[in-house]
Amino acid sequence: MSRTRSRVIGAGSIVAGAGLWELASRLLFDPLFLPPPSAVWGRFLELLADGSLLGDMAASGQAYGLGLLVAVVVGVLAGVAMAASTVVRDILDPWVSALNATPTIALAPLFILLLGLGIESKVAICAIVMLFPILLNTYYGFSTTDQQLVEVARAYAATRWQTYVKIKLPMALPSLIAGLRLAAAHGLVGVVVSELFGARAGIGLLIQSSAETFDTRALFVGITLLGIVGVAVTYALIAVERRVGRWRVAQQEGG
Repeated sequence: MSRTRSRVIGAGSIVAGAGLWELASRLLFDPLFLPPPSAVWGRFLELLADGSLLGDMAASGQAYGLGLLVAVVVGVLAGVAMAASTVVRDILDPWVSALNATPTIALAPLFILLLGLGIESKVAICAIVMLFPILLNTYYGFSTTDQQLVEVARAYAATRWQTYVKIKLPMALPSLIAGLRLAAAHGLVGVVVSELFGARAGIGLLIQSSAETFDTRALFVGITLLGIVGVAVTYALIAVERRVGRWRVAQQEGG
């Protein structure tokens, strides 16, 4: 199936879903509880006009971006270190297993108590949510490198840096990108959780305050925005994955 055809089918499915939603809210459900897309769009324009929505989007976007940056830096470094050293792996493994198994919703109050309601706690929650998919996939990618290729490179006097850049990194990239895609989706959950527990602005706060005031149109604005961002981030990472795949082939052929 061609890429263009896939995009057309995907867009058609979104349009069909919106149409079914519109019909269901008008014919099967009370619009007060399930507002139609047309009403949600109208509320979106209202929130956009008064400036509150832009502030919420900026607050959530800042926490998401900084959390992702922290997760990538820490996750990649820790994953590479665990793959390179059994001592590091043995030290970090119990902590990684314990924290990865702990639900984010249980950690959120702790971060808020320690760091307050500002951007710091939101970034910490987002980072911890996104950290483990990146760390574990980085560890897997680097620890499953073909050792025969590494030995051949060493036989030709390749340095440790050359071995990592020319062999280990290209082979680990598919796993690393897969971890990044998982982390990006989990990060949206982290943003909402951090803002539901306490925040001065953000999409999560918009959802919470809308639910409390029974403003279901604004509630669906927040939910829909999260869905749109999730789809956009996923497709952006798919594009990155394709480019990385071409670079990986070029590195291996050039090496």
